[in-house]
Amino acid sequence: IAYVAYPLDLFEEGSVTNMFTSIVGNVFGFKALRALRLEDLRIPPAYTKTFQGPPHGIQVERDKLNKYGRPLLGCTIKPKLGLSAKNYGRAVYECLRGGLDFTKDDENVNSQPFMRWRDRFLFCAEAIYKSQAETGEIKGHYLNATAGTCEEMLRRAYFAKELGVPIIMHDYLTGGFTANTSLAHFCRENGLLLHIHRAMHAVIDR
Repeated sequence: IAYVAYPLDLFEEGSVTNMFTSIVGNVFGFKALRALRLEDLRIPPAYTKTFQGPPHGIQVERDKLNKYGRPLLGCTIKPKLGLSAKNYGRAVYECLRGGLDFTKDDENVNSQPFMRWRDRFLFCAEAIYKSQAETGEIKGHYLNATAGTCEEMLRRAYFAKELGVPIIMHDYLTGGFTANTSLAHFCRENGLLLHIHRAMHAVIDR
């Protein structure tokens, strides 16, 4: 085992992308190395403090949903793929009307031909507001804003904000660290909760 310590000045502040580019970058492709494996990574507090961290925590989610003293109850809509936006919204409504606090998109629900993202956002928002009116409770749905570009991702996040929904989500590994940081900043500035999905993690850590 080799221990390597890097000077802090070699890293851009607040950049997960730069940190990993430096630590697990081209060195793993050097022909002079027969094998190389990263076993552990320890980040000094001085560098950690340059990151803002999650925009909100569980307490803020409880405040937004007005749910205290018990676990939050939610589910992921199934089947995850194949439903029309209208039927998807109907499933969201039935779950929320039936007593759940929130529902969520699955990780690969983005903007497929059978259900474009804007239609899904609209029908899910309708389901939220209808179930709220009928139950007198605050409800939520984790709208997946993950997209093929950062610009499109932020466009979806902004539309969710315009609809007044409390929560969006992002596939942070497949979406990328820079995209995720940008979305976290957007959520912090606009009062949205951000749920992170770990899709692809098992490829790395299983």
